[in-house]
Amino acid sequence: MMGRAHLIIGTGVSLSVLALSGYEVTPAAVAAAVVGSLLPDIDEPNSMLVSRALPTQMLRLIQLLMIGAAGWVFFTRLAPPPWNLVLALLMISASFMPSRSMRKVIIFLIGIGLAWYGESYAPWNYIAGCLLIICTLVPHRGLTHTVYGTVAWTALLYGTTRLHGDSIWLAGGMAYLLHLLADSLTNNGIKPLPPFKWKLRFKLMSTGTRKGAKVENVCVALTTVLVVIALLRYKHLI
Repeated sequence: MMGRAHLIIGTGVSLSVLALSGYEVTPAAVAAAVVGSLLPDIDEPNSMLVSRALPTQMLRLIQLLMIGAAGWVFFTRLAPPPWNLVLALLMISASFMPSRSMRKVIIFLIGIGLAWYGESYAPWNYIAGCLLIICTLVPHRGLTHTVYGTVAWTALLYGTTRLHGDSIWLAGGMAYLLHLLADSLTNNGIKPLPPFKWKLRFKLMSTGTRKGAKVENVCVALTTVLVVIALLRYKHLI
């Protein structure tokens, strides 16, 4: 499914279920649902979540900074010749990486930073950093589209937000799971329990096709109905 459909379905359904179950829908729960609905696609550098977090304009700025840093390394002779030239050429070469590759490198470096330095602030940063590193090394619809990925994300939310109630980790975990269920509607489906080769797929659609768009619209329409029901009940309770 496309990112827009994942966002609407994952956020709408998870928050509606929370509201209908009597849980308070807080801004933090909404944020967790939004992130959770898109997070499984973090292994795809051009996905909606990653491209919004690392927009093209930011990548261009990073490229310019890398070229400037290469000039600084060369002219200040930070390293003795000819290594200053080698380092400068490597930095310039890296600055011309395709956007997809650069996003992966940036996510990888953020993961290293969280794992290396973040642990001193909170132990959960180490886990988050390791997960980011792994996400850059696995193929699309790999580890992030599994039961293990769902459990890891939900556990991470639970460990960091449980003192603020159950709404946050429930919303985030449910939205993540809904993303996987939505992808199971596609022809490719998902492998929820690797290394087992069993696939969960209903073969109802192919992403990016006319039929796929129709299936997405039906799912969005059903989500809208559920949201309206939840809002009406919430208004009635008030």
